[in-house]
Amino acid sequence: MTGFMRGYVRTVDGVNYHIGRVMMYGIFVMMGILLWSSISKTFFLPSLWTLEMAQFAMVAYYIMGGPYSIQLGSNVRMDLFYGRWSVQTRAWVDSFTVLFLIFFLGVLLYGGIDSLIYAIQYNERSPTAWRPVLWPIKSVMCLGLFLMILQAVSELFKDIAHIRGEEL
Repeated sequence: MTGFMRGYVRTVDGVNYHIGRVMMYGIFVMMGILLWSSISKTFFLPSLWTLEMAQFAMVAYYIMGGPYSIQLGSNVRMDLFYGRWSVQTRAWVDSFTVLFLIFFLGVLLYGGIDSLIYAIQYNERSPTAWRPVLWPIKSVMCLGLFLMILQAVSELFKDIAHIRGEEL
């Protein structure tokens, strides 16, 4: 494996590892928001922002945790045949199928960037009573998709190394 590929894998895996570890605590952010929602509805006036903010937190948790999930290999696979294959065969199949993932994520990122530009240009707001601007969450979504593409390319480099018989 070339020095560039090793450096790329080390850098991307390190960044996504640290972001993923931080995002694991996002569940507590969502729990706090929803707890406040329950308390405010019971004892005070209901908050307008809690449900939508919990949705935004969930999107950030899910999208920013995606690259870490890819890195750990905790994504869903059909293990009917895959589990019986050799490491080399798995690497060949993974190096082929990851190209579809990269294409899919690229299409999503293209649409996300287009939507983000629209949100910024027209100061797009949510149609709810709270009416928050949408560009911050759309920015998080685009960043998460970009990081997932980087992680998918990292996985492709790792598969190429396995095919060549090298270990990272």
